Amino acid sequence: MAPGRGYVGNLRPGNHVTPNRPFTLVLSGGGLKGLAHIGVLRALDERGLTPSLVVGSSIGSLIGAAWAAGANTRQMAARALKVRRRDVFQVAGTDVAFRRLLAPALYRREPLEALISSLVGNITFRDLSRRLLINTADLHSGMQVMWGLPGLSDARVADAVAASCALPGIFPPKTIGGRAYVDGAVVENLPVRLAASLGEGPILAINLAATSVLRRADETEGFAATYSRGLEIVMQTQIEGQLRDWKGPPLVLVQPRVDHISMFAFDKTEELMEEGYRATAQTLDELGARLDALSGGMHPTRRLRVVVDEERCVGCGACVVQAPKVFRLAARGKAEVLTPIQNWSPMDGASVLNCPTYAISVRPEDSVVVPEDSAA
Repeated sequence: MAPGRGYVGNLRPGNHVTPNRPFTLVLSGGGLKGLAHIGVLRALDERGLTPSLVVGSSIGSLIGAAWAAGANTRQMAARALKVRRRDVFQVAGTDVAFRRLLAPALYRREPLEALISSLVGNITFRDLSRRLLINTADLHSGMQVMWGLPGLSDARVADAVAASCALPGIFPPKTIGGRAYVDGAVVENLPVRLAASLGEGPILAINLAATSVLRRADETEGFAATYSRGLEIVMQTQIEGQLRDWKGPPLVLVQPRVDHISMFAFDKTEELMEEGYRATAQTLDELGARLDALSGGMHPTRRLRVVVDEERCVGCGACVVQAPKVFRLAARGKAEVLTPIQNWSPMDGASVLNCPTYAISVRPEDSVVVPEDSAA
């Protein structure tokens, strides 16, 4: 039996999110890594969990739009497995050759837009039976624009998705109503702030921009590899800043382990979908699928032991700057953990990842900490 099958039937009535107990699903960008979102939706389907609102950024907007237009996860998975590089990336040879630095982008817009149209058709946001918001940025004003809001619901869903996928430099901006729009990731790759103000109930956010895996030199050679790696770092730093000290509604953060996969990898589709499923299923099962019973703050929290390897530590103090409540510099000039046992949310490990000598490590000390008010 696949993880989670039949799980909802074992929950007491009222302890899980149903269509009458709304929650918002936020799908981040991340290039082809976004195919993991298909697995996320499958894990939700198996538990009978249907988001009352989906907010998508970049490829998250494409997967969210396909779902909102009525596609099921089986159909989306079958379509994803057929996508090849030529279906998305075709070099804008004429523009690049003749316009050079004035060329709008490295790749042509037509292949991607044809793919988007084949998935969502010619509908507007008003035609959708499921509520969807798509995150973009106005290229000239820098303003974040959420398509699907009142006053922005007459637009074609395919146009909004194309705008949200128009990563600057990679694809040309998308013009809608006479204005140019680009990927909303340049403003907020994981748009949880607006989701908190526009949705109801807790937020389930899927972050695909984690950067914890060290890249080999050959993995950062060439324009595309360097650009995508730089973008990953920017997006993760942005997300850490936005979510640190989160004060909004309960936020469940799922971070599938896709760090090692390139944003432009077309041969990892099955692995991506399976990892999206695994990470989401594991998180929901740890929380007992009781999203509606969670208190404020970020979830899940885990009880971890933090350890500093003194032989590796050079006493630079980066960990103290990142987490002064966790670390200090001892008299001998080495980092020291103030309280070794910590209850950490998914965002509390930045000090570990940012240690330049990899002297800090963590290991599980106990099982997931479930908030007292959600344990009933």
